[in-house]
Amino acid sequence: MADTHTPSYPVDQVNKVKRMHERGTYDHESVHAILDSASMCHVSYVIDGQPFCTPTLFWREGTKLYWHGSSASRMLRNQKEGEPVCLTVTHLDSFILARSGMHHSADYRSVMAFGHAKVITDTDEKHQALVSMVDRLFPNRTAGLREINSQEFKATTVIGMEIEKASAKVRAGGVADDEEDYALPIYAERLPVHVTIGKAEPCPRLIDGVERSEELQNIYPEGRRLDEALTEAYKTTYPA
Repeated sequence: MADTHTPSYPVDQVNKVKRMHERGTYDHESVHAILDSASMCHVSYVIDGQPFCTPTLFWREGTKLYWHGSSASRMLRNQKEGEPVCLTVTHLDSFILARSGMHHSADYRSVMAFGHAKVITDTDEKHQALVSMVDRLFPNRTAGLREINSQEFKATTVIGMEIEKASAKVRAGGVADDEEDYALPIYAERLPVHVTIGKAEPCPRLIDGVERSEELQNIYPEGRRLDEALTEAYKTTYPA
C-alpha cells in the first residue's frame, strides 16, 4: 500500500499490483531507485491494434522519463501525438531453487511506468535531453565531446513521458518452500545473479596521450556491479 507520508504515484486498476500485492510499492523513492539503477527499458505501445515492445536506452529527470531514437523509427513516429505507453524495467537478482517445481522462482526488482509519450519539439529541451542521454550514464562527458551537428540533431528524435502512474514490485525472499517440504532430502539454494563491469577495451585508434578519465575509472571499474555504477552515475549527474 502506498505510504501517504511520502510522495507516491496514484494507484488505480491500471498500476495496482494484484498478484502478490504485498511486493508492490508506489512511492517515488522506491520506483525511482529501480529506474535509476538501470539503463535499458522496454516501451510497449499499440499501432493499429498490433502490440509492440521496443528495448531502448532511457533516463529520468524528476518524474519524467526520456528515450531517443532515429527520426525514421516506427515507434517514435507513432508517439508524436501523446500515445499511451507502458515503460518497464527489470533487474534479475537471483534464481531460486526450491524443493518443488512450483516454488522455483527468482528474486527481482521491477517497475511499470504509465504515461503518454510525446516527441520533444522544443529545440532547447531537445538539446539538453541529448546532453543528458550521455551524461546520465557518463557524468560530465559531453563537455569534452565534439558538438552534435545539425544533421545529427535533425536525425534524432527524443521522446518524453511524464510518469502518470507507476508501481514497483520486488521479490527478495530467497527460498520459500511449503513448511512440510523443508524435511525433504532435496537440495535448495538461492543463486545470486549480477551484471558486472568488464575490463575496459580502449579504442585501438586513440591518439597517443589520451587516457581514460579518473571519473570513468571511479564509476566503472572492472568487476563493479552495473546497477551500483548506474546509480552513482545518476546521482552524480542529478545531485539531490
